[in-house]
Amino acid sequence: MLDYLALGILIFVVITLFYGVIVIHDIPYEIAKHRNHPHQDALHVAGWVSLFTLHVLWPFLWIWATLYREDRGWGFVNKEEPQQFEKSPTRQQFSALQTRIELLEQQLAAQNTAVQELAAQNKALQDKDSPQKTAERAPLEEVRDALYDPSDETVAFDLSKFEGEK
Repeated sequence: MLDYLALGILIFVVITLFYGVIVIHDIPYEIAKHRNHPHQDALHVAGWVSLFTLHVLWPFLWIWATLYREDRGWGFVNKEEPQQFEKSPTRQQFSALQTRIELLEQQLAAQNTAVQELAAQNKALQDKDSPQKTAERAPLEEVRDALYDPSDETVAFDLSKFEGEK
């Protein structure tokens, strides 16, 4: 009677170990399936091959399965790069900036034209020595002083405050 009981326990242990090894070798495949790994089938086949290679491949299969995550891919991305991508301009932002630059260039050209016209008027007034024209020169000199700052050698093109004085 005890012989049959020992034989039953032995068969139970062998079957449990056999299925236990199979279940353990399917863990990398289950991880891959859970993470939507692109190489699920390869991991499953490699798990079976690992059974015949005395489990040498199994730790590498575990690593292979856990490296991939659906939200971040393989995980070899620098943590600073997504911030750089967020800061880089998109095509819409680029086209908006390009439109803005063109608008600013047009405004600058219009202001340059206005400054040249004022300079021509000032020169015409300087050529004439009539006392009536000297009174008209004062606003033009004021415009010139407002537009030109010799200390930093830049030109300010704010003519809006002089438009009413024509």
